[in-house]
Amino acid sequence: MSIKVNVPALPESVADATILSWHRSPGDTVRRDENLVDLETDKVVLEVPSPVDGVLGQITANEGDTVQAGDLLVVIEEGAAAAPAPTEAPEQPEPAAAETPDTDQDPVLTPAVRRMVKEMEIDPREIKGTGKDGRILKSDVTSYVEARKSAPESAAASTPMDSEITQSGIEGERPEQRVPMTRLRATIAKRLLEAQQNAAILTTFNEVNLKAVNELRSRYRDSFEKEHEVRLGFMSFFIKAAVEALKKFPAVNASVDGQEIVYHGYYDIGIAVGSPRGLVVPILRDADRLSFGELEKVTRDFGKKANDGSLTFEDLTGGTFTISNGGVFGSMLSTPILNPPQSAILGMHSIQDRPMVENGEIVIRPMMYLALSYDHRIIDGREAVQFLVTIKNVLEDPARLLLQV
Repeated sequence: MSIKVNVPALPESVADATILSWHRSPGDTVRRDENLVDLETDKVVLEVPSPVDGVLGQITANEGDTVQAGDLLVVIEEGAAAAPAPTEAPEQPEPAAAETPDTDQDPVLTPAVRRMVKEMEIDPREIKGTGKDGRILKSDVTSYVEARKSAPESAAASTPMDSEITQSGIEGERPEQRVPMTRLRATIAKRLLEAQQNAAILTTFNEVNLKAVNELRSRYRDSFEKEHEVRLGFMSFFIKAAVEALKKFPAVNASVDGQEIVYHGYYDIGIAVGSPRGLVVPILRDADRLSFGELEKVTRDFGKKANDGSLTFEDLTGGTFTISNGGVFGSMLSTPILNPPQSAILGMHSIQDRPMVENGEIVIRPMMYLALSYDHRIIDGREAVQFLVTIKNVLEDPARLLLQV
């Protein structure tokens, strides 16, 4: 019996998708719920599983093709031909992982891991799997990447680029290579350009003394981690401070819709996160209702999901205000770009010990520059400056969070 596999329904905001990679070829045996193909949309990568056990027929959409919801992807012949698959699968992991052929059909790799190594341009044979029968886990890929970053030589990091140049037939002392933008990268470029063209963006700056926050983190680090099973970082303090400031200045939490201003009575905070595929902004909904522990857990999970490509449309949809932490990459100062249709974004930066004057004396304090980019069409300079001052005051005196002053 022939079973058609079509492009699944896409969210309203997504018109089409791009075939990112096929994990099986015509004639291959597939099992029910096994991922057949990855579809890249403007925000996330969708996996299309097999609905039945069977044999893959002719593929109707190739990698790089644009498809829409309901389009035919492939036909699967359901029946007895799929029976040998369960007996063959346990036999293949027996050879050492390093001896496994380097193909997209490597049985040691799960679909999610296969996507990770492809996006990060990693040879899976170089990764030691810690899963059952030597299977490579997501954590193995992450550990491998971290180890490679910390290695003193740069040879390993340069190998993928060198091999790509050779494969492309580009030779000479000054090689160049043209590669198409990923769908996500193209979408980021389009949205950032639209933000610059459609909004009157202005940035105001301030600095904050994080001595009080550091003291709180040091005093309650162990008890907080024991109670909430998560580390007490800086992000939860900044989210709490931002929510308090948004309550005082509703225009910063608003957006422009044609000739109307939409004031939001809720606080859905976007947290900008770097991922192997580019910048993504998962949304922390109803941030005003979450505790410090809940905020730290959610932001930690966002980072993990961004790295392994498991963020969903729901994670990335909406948002009334965004926080971007360039400090984790060493940024001292920047002017963040708005995330439309939002009207403001807060930029965090690196913390540096600097000499400051307090009560007529020079002291060393952990200082951070803050930047607020905002849409001057609906946010006046006075509101923007006072908004940033509110964040500064709350962070320098965290007791304000309890007293709401």
